[in-house]
Amino acid sequence: MNNYQRIHTRKPDGIENKRAFLIGSGIASLAAAEYLMRDGHMRGEQITIFEEGKLSGGALDGAGSPETGFVSRGGREMEAHYECLWDLYREIPSIEEEGRSVLDEFHEINTIDPNFSKVRVIHNRGEKHRRTDLGLHEKNVHELVRLIVAKEEDLGRQTVEEYFDPSFFETDMWLYWRSMFAFETWHSVVEMKRYMQRFIHLLPGMSTMRDLLFTKYNQYDSLVLPLKKHLEAKGVRFLFNTTVTDLDIEIEAGRKTVTAIHINRDGQEERIATTPDDLVFFTNGSMTENSTLGDNDHAPVLDRSEGAVWALWKKVAAKDPAFGRPEVFCGDIDKTKWESFTITARGEKFRALLESFAERKFLPHRTATGGIITIRDSNWLMSVTVNRQPQYKNQPPDTTVAWAYALFPDNKGDFINKKMSECSGRELLQELLYHFGIDEEEMQPYLDECIVIPAMMPYITSQFMPRVKGDRPEVIPEGSVNLAFIGQFCEIEDDCVFTVEYSVRSAIMAVYGLLKLDKAVPEIYPSQYDIRVLSTAIKTMQPDDEGILAKLLKHFLQRELRNTRFEEMV
Repeated sequence: MNNYQRIHTRKPDGIENKRAFLIGSGIASLAAAEYLMRDGHMRGEQITIFEEGKLSGGALDGAGSPETGFVSRGGREMEAHYECLWDLYREIPSIEEEGRSVLDEFHEINTIDPNFSKVRVIHNRGEKHRRTDLGLHEKNVHELVRLIVAKEEDLGRQTVEEYFDPSFFETDMWLYWRSMFAFETWHSVVEMKRYMQRFIHLLPGMSTMRDLLFTKYNQYDSLVLPLKKHLEAKGVRFLFNTTVTDLDIEIEAGRKTVTAIHINRDGQEERIATTPDDLVFFTNGSMTENSTLGDNDHAPVLDRSEGAVWALWKKVAAKDPAFGRPEVFCGDIDKTKWESFTITARGEKFRALLESFAERKFLPHRTATGGIITIRDSNWLMSVTVNRQPQYKNQPPDTTVAWAYALFPDNKGDFINKKMSECSGRELLQELLYHFGIDEEEMQPYLDECIVIPAMMPYITSQFMPRVKGDRPEVIPEGSVNLAFIGQFCEIEDDCVFTVEYSVRSAIMAVYGLLKLDKAVPEIYPSQYDIRVLSTAIKTMQPDDEGILAKLLKHFLQRELRNTRFEEMV
């Protein structure tokens, strides 16, 4: 959103007579509630958020204690051009410093402490990978450039593995890519294309993770809690332990209108009648639905039952094709699951070990590992990171919290002769220590000072499953009077799922669209249209061949732009 578009909207006619109901309390719903008030001029008392659990935030979690262990199921990498996210948080008050916004404090800490990874990859039980190029062959570079300019409809349901030559999967580029974004070879190449064009300006930092931004604390304390407190102070109503079980939708003459919301609140069934003036925002699908936790002595259980969010989307989708095809995303758990674990270490031994690999001291409120350290030769393809410490506000000074995850939970370990999914927290830590070069007889002191909580997530990469147009519903489906879809499983042209930016953008689009506000949604940063960014990216892909840039630019200007989206733009 440029400054000319940063306007104050006029109050919509009849806004005082509307109600808004938001299904789910993830970042998309929280953002929608804020924009309903900020730009839609709705009072907080008119907004109700339904949440089946006990906490808001969805996938943006962070909890625990020094005694029982801290836990986050995942983490978020951000960057300066998350235009929607930063627009949201520029007006959300900090809960640590009066007179400052969340954006103010976020910008300040990332300016003082910019991210940079000194060691991105290790192998051979602790040997550090020192190369910083991407290891691409000319064939791979051509494939990547063709992918950027391809039309999505021409790629269809093609997978990453079906698109690329096998040599690509041996490159450092693919290792960095899959460990940063959790891509698998069977995921959608269309989603990989979107990442390439959306974040191509970050390609020169792939091996060091420079230019990425991270929160001061865990994502719940830094992002969710300030926003939730702000909404509550404005009168927004949160109903926890409340599951939405169905929506009554009247479909007539091309118009689709929600007429009732069915809920189960603390075991009691209720029906809330709605009118065309009311607004319903549905976070359809969930990456963290049916997540389970283990502990030091027990592995988490893989829950294959149908969760409430997916069940509701299936019911809604059955009413009209415009509401999407949820089975595309939730129908193959073995292709959408992976496992993470959080390590709470009380003492100096584990901290010193990680400091030696990160090649820096873990100072208060400073970057630690600078991003994930990936173990190239791990059977699980395991990565570990230590973000700014303390990660939790109730974290003692002598405690270090690390987070790790792996992409192949059904593989047996290199040290532990069991599938990752069958391992207790203690066994997961042993496998990690092994790859850091710690022999079995030396592990006990590390094990004694650590609490490890594993998390199994059946749907964590479901948003990457191969899909085509129509599998995800539009934010506001054609003919919808009062229903909008928000979150990771609605369709937003050119933007990337598995980001907080995508969720917030969907919220803004939904609010502005349903209320017909005369205000532009912040634009997606158009780095793929900048010839300077493109040339730098190509040079990064092949730094040793000075002629490849000229050859590629000439080749694609003359031939490859024909019948592509770039030709249409020109």
